[in-house]
Amino acid sequence: KIDVSNPIKETAKLIDEGYIVAIKGIGGFHIATLATDDDVVLELRRRKKRPQKPFAIMALDIDAVGKIVYVNEDARNILLSPQRPIVLLQEKEDSEVSRYVAPGLDKQGVMVAYSGIHYILLSYTRDKYLIMTSGNRKNKPICTSLKEALEQIGDFVDYFLVHNRKIINRVDDSVVRFTDGKVAIIRRARGFAPAWIEVPSNLGDYFVALGAELQNAGAIGIENKIILTQFLGDMDDLDNIIFLENALNFLIKSYRLPLDRSIFVADMHPSYTTRRIAEEWSQKYGAELLLIQHHKAHIGSVVAERGVKPYEKIVGIAIDGVGYGEDGYIWGGEVFYGALGNLKRVAHLEYQPMPGGDMATRYPIRMLVGILSTFLDDWEIIKIVRNGRLMRGLRHSKELNIILRQARHNRCMRTSSMGRVLDSVSAYLGICMERTYEGEPAIKLEAHARGGRVIDSLEIKTYRHNEVWIIDTKSIFEWILGTDADSASIAKTVQYCLGLKLGEIASKYLRGADRQYIFVSGGAGVNDYIIRGIRKGGGADVALNNKVPLGDGGIALGQIYLASAMRRNE
Repeated sequence: KIDVSNPIKETAKLIDEGYIVAIKGIGGFHIATLATDDDVVLELRRRKKRPQKPFAIMALDIDAVGKIVYVNEDARNILLSPQRPIVLLQEKEDSEVSRYVAPGLDKQGVMVAYSGIHYILLSYTRDKYLIMTSGNRKNKPICTSLKEALEQIGDFVDYFLVHNRKIINRVDDSVVRFTDGKVAIIRRARGFAPAWIEVPSNLGDYFVALGAELQNAGAIGIENKIILTQFLGDMDDLDNIIFLENALNFLIKSYRLPLDRSIFVADMHPSYTTRRIAEEWSQKYGAELLLIQHHKAHIGSVVAERGVKPYEKIVGIAIDGVGYGEDGYIWGGEVFYGALGNLKRVAHLEYQPMPGGDMATRYPIRMLVGILSTFLDDWEIIKIVRNGRLMRGLRHSKELNIILRQARHNRCMRTSSMGRVLDSVSAYLGICMERTYEGEPAIKLEAHARGGRVIDSLEIKTYRHNEVWIIDTKSIFEWILGTDADSASIAKTVQYCLGLKLGEIASKYLRGADRQYIFVSGGAGVNDYIIRGIRKGGGADVALNNKVPLGDGGIALGQIYLASAMRRNE
């Protein structure tokens, strides 16, 4: 404990000297330190065991933000909005921010001070901006009390700056970005939640939705309103599960939901923790349980936002990393057509082997080898991996042969995921060999594409199977292996052309739709190049989520709206 007359000024002095400090805010603790010193940033990464995931930066004012990133009028408006979110913006070439703050990315996440303690602290600092990252351990909820902070992050920081006001509602900073020139929410928390979302018709029942498994939020539905919790994190940790239950109970009590007359809604994935909780709660209260397919829920979220009535026919594209499909395969690159309660899957990316299952999401070279195994012999793949200096993506010398055996096994898991295709391209180009945070290979692939050009020679093939359009993703890799284009242009071309092909197929169904938009949701829907391709290929405007995240943080909204539509069809 340091006994000084001005603890905030002393904290600023310590930070300027290179110390790392935990600061109690209004929704939880932040960890603050210099953003301009390589050694300090690397030390924070070492302590937090966070090798690559970007840190957010908090600035004193908009002038300080302008030293780091490019700020246009739209960015200025969202930065200075009452919500004061973290905004992902293009970094300036002459920025003094350490390259280790957001390694491998072309954008910095910046926010403007939103509380008195932040404003006073930053006014005393040298740079007028600092790293201000969430005060928590990996995959744990943000700390809200000094006791919790000492236990969870005491070994991360050198000092604590605290106040004596109790934090009742745990809440992270919200995160947004611009996709296709419009604001897209990445993380919906402080400033946005728990504001309700009005839907165009009465839901007809009471609903409680448990959401998905990663980057989750739950929701309740009453009358014509759906109310989402704040961002809750991943449901593979007990503390986050408790956080989910507490957040939902807060909403249930606030809106006096009769649980014995409510319908519980969950993802249909048989292994999701959220499904198990929904099953337990429905049994406990003698209530009905509905299971909703993951990607249909994504489409449900965007059409709910956009005021589409349940009986209106729409065309939707759901693109993300993973979701359990109705055929038992892993979906993630889907085109749907029909009214919400009766959506038909009319197209998808070709199923590709996932050697090692979930291991292929952590190590993208596994997914790359899986795709290559569908049209190349083993010796050809071994040659590509060795000559392409891709061996660094393997954990040991014998792993490649193991992956090849797994890929060719008839029980190998298969996926139509957009995320896994993007991961494979990222690995082939040497951009990301190990995923250390959600979406890392694909996010870095998008950043790498900046400065590249779209090459006309890539024509992604399609074919029909059982009246469903299949997008032949192996044809992408056949093209990549034969081109001598630079890596930035390969990255941009693949992303744009995937969107283009999805848009072309979607356009075939627009004539029969009641809304002449292509509705897009899912985590990969924030990708600028894919969305531009969809708009071009579809010849129509693209409607994205703008009130909830395109990713799994918006799933609960779609679960309730889709469940309500399904009930109306009974």
